[in-house]
Amino acid sequence: MQPALNATVFLVDDDASVREALAWLLRSRHVPSDSYDSAEAFMRMLQTGFVPTQPCCLLLDVRMPGMSGLALFDQLALRGLVQAMPVIFLTGHADVPTAVAAVKRGAFDFCEKPFSDNALVDRVEQALQQSAQILQARSAQTSAQSRLAGLTEREHDVMRLVVEGLPNKLIADQLNISVRTVEVHRSRVFDKMEVKSAVELANALRNV
Repeated sequence: MQPALNATVFLVDDDASVREALAWLLRSRHVPSDSYDSAEAFMRMLQTGFVPTQPCCLLLDVRMPGMSGLALFDQLALRGLVQAMPVIFLTGHADVPTAVAAVKRGAFDFCEKPFSDNALVDRVEQALQQSAQILQARSAQTSAQSRLAGLTEREHDVMRLVVEGLPNKLIADQLNISVRTVEVHRSRVFDKMEVKSAVELANALRNV
C-alpha cells in the first residue's frame, strides 16, 4: 500500500528513544512524522486551531506522566477528530484490556510493545488511507452544500420534483408554470449541481 499523499503521522510518547525509532521507521517508508513528548504538548498544538486538512493519524502511548494516552484520546473524541485522525495506541502487555476498550470506543487499533515494524507501518498506512477517505468525503459534502445553496427557490422546487421522478409535464402542472420554464430550471439545476442526470442529482443530494 502506498502512503497517502501529504500525510503526517503524529507521535506522542514520553520516551525519546521510542519517538526517534518510530520517526526513523516511518522515514524509511517515506511517511513524514511530527513528534510530541507528552499529551499536554499535543493538546497545545491542537489549541492553535489545528483542523485536519491532509491525511494524518496518531501513534499514541497509553501510559505517560501527566495526561495519559487514554485521556488524550477522550479529548480528541470530544473534538470529533478521531475519524479524520485515526488513533493507534502503543501499549504494554498490562495496558491491553484498556487499549481494547479504547478501540471499541473508536480508536483505529492498538499495537502491543514490542511490535513488528512492518505490521505497525502497514496499520499506519491503512489509518492514513482512512483519514484520506474521510477528508475527501467531507470535502465533497461541503462542495455539494455550497452548490445547493446557489439554487434559487424555484430551482429547489423543480429539483425536488425531478428527484421524485416526475416528468417535465407533471412538474409544470404541479408548479403551475410552463413546460419550457421547467426545462430551463431543470437545466440550471443540473448545471449548478454539476450533474448530468436525475440519478446523479439524487446521489449528490444523499451526500449533503
